[in-house]
Amino acid sequence: MTELEGILAVHKPAGWTSHDVVAKVRRLVKMKRIGHAGTLDPEVTGVLPLCLGRATRVVEYMQELPKEYRAVLRLGLSTDTEDITGTVIESVETVNVTKKEAEETLRSFLGEISQVPPMYSAVKVDGKRLYELAREGKTVERKSRTVNIYEIEMTGFEEQENYTDISFRVLCSKGTYIRTLCVDIGRKMGLPSTMAKLMRTLSAGISSNKCLTLEQIEQFMEDGTLSSRLIPADEAIVHLPAHTVTDEKRNAALQGQRLSARAVDPPVDHSECIRLYDREDRFLGIFQRQEETGAVVPVKVFSV
Repeated sequence: MTELEGILAVHKPAGWTSHDVVAKVRRLVKMKRIGHAGTLDPEVTGVLPLCLGRATRVVEYMQELPKEYRAVLRLGLSTDTEDITGTVIESVETVNVTKKEAEETLRSFLGEISQVPPMYSAVKVDGKRLYELAREGKTVERKSRTVNIYEIEMTGFEEQENYTDISFRVLCSKGTYIRTLCVDIGRKMGLPSTMAKLMRTLSAGISSNKCLTLEQIEQFMEDGTLSSRLIPADEAIVHLPAHTVTDEKRNAALQGQRLSARAVDPPVDHSECIRLYDREDRFLGIFQRQEETGAVVPVKVFSV
């Protein structure tokens, strides 16, 4: 049996860690070489791209792409974990915010913003994960980081007796903490807040409508049709420009040799990574132009 290769788009269920999903899929497809492109917290659902076989080599490039989420922010209370699973540390009796004020506040977060990673996150400080320190009851100073909010829009506004739920869609850069975004939005309105719900709807250019449930994956594996459901590795990195190598230099490219700029069409005039194809449109790998020599050199080669 030929080993599966490509991107398997999984709909991660609530209550599972990303590692749980990888372990489950490893058992279903009977292969070890599987990696995921972007961790999701246990209670978060949605798009979790798994890279099978040689496709694991493009994980780092997939993670550079923006991610889209649909979230519910609860105004009126805050928790130690910045989401609804934590212990309530502050609450108010009434929330006096209008729908218009909420919309204006959300829009004010468009663009480049600064975030402080939450204590319950996988960021390392002095060699230890923040969530490990948090579980020990410790709080440490964290450096702020810059992230980008490309799009944000309110999709729902629901007032309850002592809290208000604001639903929104956000397209953001890698490294953005939606929990922290929820807290910061509430803080700007002068209220405690926490993330009540979160679903990832886009990751590595893969939307939720392309995802399979674990049950579907098991069924397709039994039917022998799962390979037809995989997304080719190069389709997950379409943000890298595509170039073609001449027939004469195709084998040299596959052997990991340096290529002259004349062998690649169109010519590469930058040092960013590119996707390289042969004249038959077969993906050969990821290559990069060397600034000092102008030669196009291999970064990740995919034999065909």
